[in-house]
Amino acid sequence: MNTALLFPGQGSQTADMRDQVARVRPDLLQLVAEAVGEDPFPRVDDGTAYAQPAIFCASLAGWCALDRPVPEFTAGHSLGELGALVAGGVLSERDGIQLVALRGRLMQEAGEAGGDGGMIALLGGDAAERADEVAAPHGLSVANDNSPQQVVLSGPRCALPAAEQTARELGLRAMILPVTGAFHSPMMATAVPEFERALAGVELHAGNGSTVISAVTAEPFDDVRARLVQALTGPVRWREVLLALHARGVTRFVEVGPGKVLSGLAKRTLKDVELVSV
Repeated sequence: MNTALLFPGQGSQTADMRDQVARVRPDLLQLVAEAVGEDPFPRVDDGTAYAQPAIFCASLAGWCALDRPVPEFTAGHSLGELGALVAGGVLSERDGIQLVALRGRLMQEAGEAGGDGGMIALLGGDAAERADEVAAPHGLSVANDNSPQQVVLSGPRCALPAAEQTARELGLRAMILPVTGAFHSPMMATAVPEFERALAGVELHAGNGSTVISAVTAEPFDDVRARLVQALTGPVRWREVLLALHARGVTRFVEVGPGKVLSGLAKRTLKDVELVSV
């Protein structure tokens, strides 16, 4: 039985995750405060600049609570890719914290600078199949292909109400999300140059034998730096990641971060698998 560790992205935060980090890895609290410039946990709802590093640390703490297992596969949703690369032995913890703090800040700044970006979630039995019918007429793009029943679109905020109406006409439920930018879309392009420069200075390691799956390609990471940069402006292909892992023999999925978001998505996408949330 193959196992995959799953590292969540934004939206998985819980009220008690700082306490969990303090109990399991108190050293991370100082490291992340230095990287962000302050403790990000009290401000986790103030934007992605704080949410990303806080969730990343909580995910590392969850992994450490399991005694740092090295499974056959690891994968991460959006910012969770950095946690998966740490667990896979490709990135050091310190570099991961620095990168996720920078990534969160750059994405928040890109969203605020643009000022007119937003996201809308499509929910329903055939959301994945019909997402393009909603996105294309309104100049939106798929940001998160999460499960057969959940897809998130990104693009100009002014286009979201019309997209919401189109979705409902197609029999889908739609919800405009309270976010500050069109994440995982071309509207994040201003975040790319600085993040690319930071990645160029980071040492990458051969890994510890765990295969890390990219959420950009739904394949094992090839060029780690290129794929992490591409993830800023490209979609999270999470449904395809889960299907790819299952096709590789994974029947046990362990979500190590806060919350149970990824376990829920796996339950909606796969059958006859074991789901564990830490």
